[in-house]
Amino acid sequence: MKEYFELQVKMSNRHLKDAGIHPLLGYVGLTALFLGLSVYLFQSTDFAPYIYLLLALSMIGNLSEKRRTEFLRICFGDSSMKKIRICENVMASLPFLAFLLYQQLFAYMALLLALVILLALSQFKTAMAWTLWTPFSKRPFEFTIGFRNTFYLFILAYGLAVVAVFLDNFNMGIFALLIVFITSLFYHSKAENEYYVWAFHLKPKAFLLRKIKTAILFSTLLALPIALLLSFFFYPNIGIILLFIGLSWAFLISMIVSKYSEYPNEIYLTPSIFLALCLWFPPFLLIFIPYFFKKSEHRLSRLLK
Repeated sequence: MKEYFELQVKMSNRHLKDAGIHPLLGYVGLTALFLGLSVYLFQSTDFAPYIYLLLALSMIGNLSEKRRTEFLRICFGDSSMKKIRICENVMASLPFLAFLLYQQLFAYMALLLALVILLALSQFKTAMAWTLWTPFSKRPFEFTIGFRNTFYLFILAYGLAVVAVFLDNFNMGIFALLIVFITSLFYHSKAENEYYVWAFHLKPKAFLLRKIKTAILFSTLLALPIALLLSFFFYPNIGIILLFIGLSWAFLISMIVSKYSEYPNEIYLTPSIFLALCLWFPPFLLIFIPYFFKKSEHRLSRLLK
């Protein structure tokens, strides 16, 4: 088990070196960025603890991917696999747990710790006897696969929106809307196989525009029930609703161009830092999106002519 975690550290260091960043500087920079964004988040909204839990569980959820879990079970056995998964989940949640401790939010801290351990110990079937229907065609696989893996988050978001109306709590309704868009955003965080890009037979610019149009269309389709509900019951705040939808579209586009700016590699540190800066100061998106769009065109040019 020790060798496994040593390998993970070496792989992380290699990713940073490939991005032209010394590992020590990279870790220090990420820590400072995480603390800065955490402070900003808790100063900006009363729903920061909920957002914190959602972000932490979204990150840790990637570690629970079925094929990855099966691989660990084959390599280390069932008992060691569970120990590795618990250690991974706890380590991944440590920054969030530490900041919650600093904020003296002990209940949220205990809840997060319980959830990450439960997530590590949970066993899921690798095959289902039925296939969940989705409102998306087969071609945009991000939403077809993503929706089937995270449909429960949309049920949660729709339920929160209804509760927000009954409690006359507009902020809770906006939080429900953001759950939908943040979930859609994570569908584009992982690089797909090169074949799924080459198969489009489009020029890089046309490919990127198609991906962006699909992402905006389907994320809006998923968010539409909440947006309509909030617009009807909180009509005076319709401008704020449209503003959050517009910002969500912008961040969705940013994630897509970030992903393909490093393709076929995973998103490196530089785009992640720029995305974090855009969260802190959204007008940076006006620079971020065109720059990484051009970079994505260049990266895709070897596959798409």
